[in-house]
Amino acid sequence: MRTVKALLASAYVTTVRLNPSDNAVSFDSDALVVGVHTGPDGLLAAPGAEGLDEALGGRLATTLAGMGAKGKPGEVSKIPTFGALTAPLLVAVGLGDAPADGSGYDAEALRRAAGTAVRALAGTGRVALALPAASADAAGAVALGGLLGAYSFDRYRTTGEQTAPVAELTVLSDAEGARAAVERATVLAESVSLVRDLVNTPPSDLWPARFAEIVQDKGAEAGLSVEVLDETALKEGGYGGIVAVGQGSVNPPRLVRLAYSHPEAGTRLAYVGKGITFDSGGLSLKPTASMDWMKSDMGGAGAVFGAILAIAALGLKVNAVGYLCLAENMPSGTAQRPSDVFTSYSGKTVEVLDTDAEGRLVLIDGIARAAQDEPDVIVDVATLTGAQIVALGWRTVGVMANDDALRAEVVETAGEQGEGAWPMPLPDELRKGLDSPVADIANLHPERFGGMLTAAIFLREFVPDGVRWAHIDMAGPAFNKGEPHGYTPKGGTGAITRTLVGLAERYAGE
Repeated sequence: MRTVKALLASAYVTTVRLNPSDNAVSFDSDALVVGVHTGPDGLLAAPGAEGLDEALGGRLATTLAGMGAKGKPGEVSKIPTFGALTAPLLVAVGLGDAPADGSGYDAEALRRAAGTAVRALAGTGRVALALPAASADAAGAVALGGLLGAYSFDRYRTTGEQTAPVAELTVLSDAEGARAAVERATVLAESVSLVRDLVNTPPSDLWPARFAEIVQDKGAEAGLSVEVLDETALKEGGYGGIVAVGQGSVNPPRLVRLAYSHPEAGTRLAYVGKGITFDSGGLSLKPTASMDWMKSDMGGAGAVFGAILAIAALGLKVNAVGYLCLAENMPSGTAQRPSDVFTSYSGKTVEVLDTDAEGRLVLIDGIARAAQDEPDVIVDVATLTGAQIVALGWRTVGVMANDDALRAEVVETAGEQGEGAWPMPLPDELRKGLDSPVADIANLHPERFGGMLTAAIFLREFVPDGVRWAHIDMAGPAFNKGEPHGYTPKGGTGAITRTLVGLAERYAGE
């Protein structure tokens, strides 16, 4: 059996440092990355590339144009420098149109540019990022994009080409506060990489008890309080939803509580994550095409775990508690059946009409338990519905809440962190469809339309009155089934980890 440290080894291989921005020409690295813009009369070098054109004999723009470069976002061109620069390789990455005078650079554009360039340099030893970084925020964006772009997951490869990540990144910036911004970026990248590792790990190596063991190990290192409830404690404690979902598997469920506190905190946040380590659909079995990426169904719990670790590492002035609702949803002779009824932790009874609508069943126990901590805000995160993908696609999460201001806050924070989010309603008329003739509520609406909304309405029924609550459905964004883009790899993305940290930073500053 693999040790915990071996299981997590791939996430922490790239280091990042900061150097002044005035030495790009002579900076000692294996590759130097600069930005270029689309201009009215051809390519324009972005800030950070000063002096490079002169060092290259005035041929930078013409060389790139001859290679077909247009300066569009996501475009990468590699030029050997033949000794004109200290770095043997110059890499130009497109930034699109130059920002209007005084408007500054969009942080997400910088993150994506840095990530795109670093992905194209996999296997390179030392990479210097001479992208626009005139402010601390810009320097942090460049660092974070580069670090996330350096991620690779090759743990299970024994033959063929392995994609070694960049060994060292240097952000060239002399902006005030840049060092702190780069350090923050390093913390975020470590947490996101950890979440990606967990999502990418096959379910044969990541079952509920194993996940809980990893949380205990990493939580202890971070000085967090960690409590794990096993299957016996869950049954005795009345966690009917988690027990019901996990009862069909040989790998029993777990509920993990991890908590961070700060002596100067004025706000308590509670995050609840769906952690289905593999989702077969249970007896309501999924088709094969919908099952092969269901190792990612624990992405919500992963995001909560990574966020609490980052909050602790950053020393934010908040109290933050995370609940990881862990189960494996499998068909067997002991599995829950459609038409079964269970009693949830809140005391409400639930009729199960579809065992593939299982994520909401574990979340309601986590939400009800989190409410006992008397938090100011509860946010649950889940790869909950295929309807989210139908409505918003693979890169935009849906945000629903019982408080309009909180919903707007979550969406705004996600945007600031570069994670696409869209506010969605909770129409009252949809609640009636969840009525059950035998229990307090059914887990599925008979209509197939509006599935993302009805799932959230179901969850809302288990939020105590007076508690501000938001729900993030990230079924698509948690796992990239397509080609890599920007700083996002194929496979696990670590989505919403940064948003949860950003929310904590927002409340820590109040």
